[in-house]
Amino acid sequence: MNTTVALLTVLGIFVVLALPALLGLRREARIDRQLRAAQEPQNSSSNPTEPSTATWYAEGRRSKKLVSS
Repeated sequence: MNTTVALLTVLGIFVVLALPALLGLRREARIDRQLRAAQEPQNSSSNPTEPSTATWYAEGRRSKKLVSS
């Protein structure tokens, strides 16, 4: 009976000490996956040589100012 209690005590202490480390490793692995996913090139539907809508709008506003002044 005493050996069973001792074994359960040792296992309990091991779990208490190892659990935070295992949870930290899992968290770091998740963060690494997120960072790798963020570094992959995004497949956007717009052509990179075409200006964005905001750039096109700003250019149009500038040209109208120059014409009207």
